[in-house]
Amino acid sequence: MKKWFTWALMAVLIISLFSGCSGSDEKKAEAKKTKDGKVVVDFWTFWGSETRRPIIEKIIDDYNASQDKVFVKHTFLPWGDIWTKNLAAIAAGNPPDVIINDINAVGHRAKNDQAENLSKYIKDDSFKENFYPELWKTVEYKGDPYAVPFNTDTRLLFYNKTAFKEAGLDPNKPPQTWEELESYAEKLDKKSGKKYDRIGFYPLWGSFGADSWMMNADNGQSYIDENGDVKIATKEKVKALNWIKGYNDRIGVEQVNAFKADFGSEQSNPFIAGKVAMMVDVATFYTQIRDYGKDMEFGVAPVPAVSEGEKNWSAGGGFVAEIPKGSNSPKEAYDFIKYLTGTEAQTYWAAQNFDNVANKEAAEKALSELKGTDKEVYQAAVDNMEVTKLFPVPVDAPDYQSKINPMIDAVLLGQRKASDALKDAQKSVEGSIQK
Repeated sequence: MKKWFTWALMAVLIISLFSGCSGSDEKKAEAKKTKDGKVVVDFWTFWGSETRRPIIEKIIDDYNASQDKVFVKHTFLPWGDIWTKNLAAIAAGNPPDVIINDINAVGHRAKNDQAENLSKYIKDDSFKENFYPELWKTVEYKGDPYAVPFNTDTRLLFYNKTAFKEAGLDPNKPPQTWEELESYAEKLDKKSGKKYDRIGFYPLWGSFGADSWMMNADNGQSYIDENGDVKIATKEKVKALNWIKGYNDRIGVEQVNAFKADFGSEQSNPFIAGKVAMMVDVATFYTQIRDYGKDMEFGVAPVPAVSEGEKNWSAGGGFVAEIPKGSNSPKEAYDFIKYLTGTEAQTYWAAQNFDNVANKEAAEKALSELKGTDKEVYQAAVDNMEVTKLFPVPVDAPDYQSKINPMIDAVLLGQRKASDALKDAQKSVEGSIQK
C-alpha cells in the first residue's frame, strides 16, 4: 500500500501546483476532426513498453474499427511527465480528451475542477455494478463519478515451497494468522553463525508496508474512516506496529539493513533468489517469478489475518480512465472510455498483461484464457479482491502520510513507544483537517 500512497501523494502535490489555474472558463476550441469527419479523441497513457504499448494500441485499433464517428489517437508520455503535463494542459485550456490517471487522487482533481463530472454521461445507475465496489467508491466525489476504474492490484503472500519442506513445514499449508506467520518465519530462518543466509519473513519487504499491516489488524480500517474521523492511534494499530517492531528486535535492525543492501530486481529479488522464504507482494509479482525464477516451486495465499476468525485484509491501488476538464470532445471521450472499461477490452488487457482489471466480468473471463500456474495465481488475485481495500488520499488532509511516517520510523528504530507516537500522529492529522 505504501507505493500507492506515494504515487497518490505525488499526484496530489502536482494537482496542488495547478489548482486554481484551470482554463475551464475559457472558450473551448472546436473538436478536431479527421479528413473524413471523425472526431479525434487524444488519449494519453504512460504505456510505452514493448509489452504494454502493442496491447493498448490493439484495443484502440479495435475501437476505431468498431464505429465510424470517433478516431482515437494514442499519445505516449513517460511516467514522470504525464500527470504534470496533463495539469499544465488543463490550465492552458488544451488538455487531452482521455487520460489514464491515479485512482487514489480522483477526489482531489474533482475538487480542483480538473476532471469532468461524468454524471451527465452515466445515466444508468447499473453501470457502476460492472466494477468492484471498492474501486468505484474511489472515483466518486460528493456522490458523482469523475472517472471510471481501469485496472487495479491486490497483495498476496508468496511462499517458497522448497524452503517449507526443508524446514519441516507442509508446503500446502501456508500460515493463516500472524501468530502462525511468526512461527513459520523462525523455522524458515537459516544462519551461518550470526549471519543470516535466509530470513523466513520480514513484514516490510515486498509491497505491504506498516500502514497495510495496521489496516489488516484493524478490521480493514485505514487511518481515516469514511466519515473523515481519524483512526490512527487505535489499540489494534498500536498492537500491529509493536508486532512489526518485534521482527526488528528479533532479527536486529543492523542485520535487516545489511541483508536488504544486497536486494535487487528480477533474479536478484530476495524471494526469487531464495534469500527470503515468504513475502507479501502484488499478484503480478508472479510474472517475475515465472520469467526469472527458473522453475521455482512456490505458492500463493491470502495475507494472514491478525488472528483466527478475523478477515485477512489486503491493500490495493489502481488507475482510472478520466476526461480532463476542458476536453474539446467529452461526449466522444466518454464513448471511448465505455469501450476501454468494457468486458471485451478489459478481458484482453487482463489476459495479455496478467493484470488485475476493474471490470468484474472481464476478470472472470480472463481466467478462461489462462492455464496452469498463470490461472492459479490469477484466480487467487480475483478471489482476493473481496478483501482488498483502497485508501484514496483525503481531500482535507493530502499530506497526512508525512505526519504519520516519521512517527512509525521512530518506533521501528526503538526511539519511541508505539502508543505515544501514534497518538501524536493522530493529533497532528486532526489538526491539519481542522485547519
